[in-house]
Amino acid sequence: MRLLILTGTRPGELRKAEWSEFDFENNLWNIPEERMKMRRPHLVPLSTQSLAILKELKTMTSGYQYVFPGRLDKVKPISDMSLNVLIRRIGYGGRATGHGFRHTMSTILHEQGFNSAWIELQLAHVDKNTIRGTYNHAQYLDQRREMMQWYADYIDSLAGVTAE
Repeated sequence: MRLLILTGTRPGELRKAEWSEFDFENNLWNIPEERMKMRRPHLVPLSTQSLAILKELKTMTSGYQYVFPGRLDKVKPISDMSLNVLIRRIGYGGRATGHGFRHTMSTILHEQGFNSAWIELQLAHVDKNTIRGTYNHAQYLDQRREMMQWYADYIDSLAGVTAE
């Protein structure tokens, strides 16, 4: 759940994440187009907090294709209900959803004055201006890295976590 909050990905993108998609040298998650809603590949810059979670998960699931292998069938990812079941079990049923964390991220980043293009790209939204969307292929990776690190630090501050 924390990785979902820190990356801004859709729940399905996270639960179907494969170890082969992660570039730990460049701190990037490259989600292939066939798994994206808009059928375009998506680069997700990873904060130090996201990397720490992935490194911990790697000790448990690196022998499998999926970062989150299914409980009963390890060659499949966890079920599409797993995240929402977790939300219900921790007492937030009816008040939060896995997808809702994307709204929270967008709101916080916009309130902090981050560039809308960076935020929308982080959320893998397609530019509604079709002409600009056709010609602008910028990924703004450096800016998004900074933004996502700020966001992860902010989430940590809300949780009372201090940087080591």
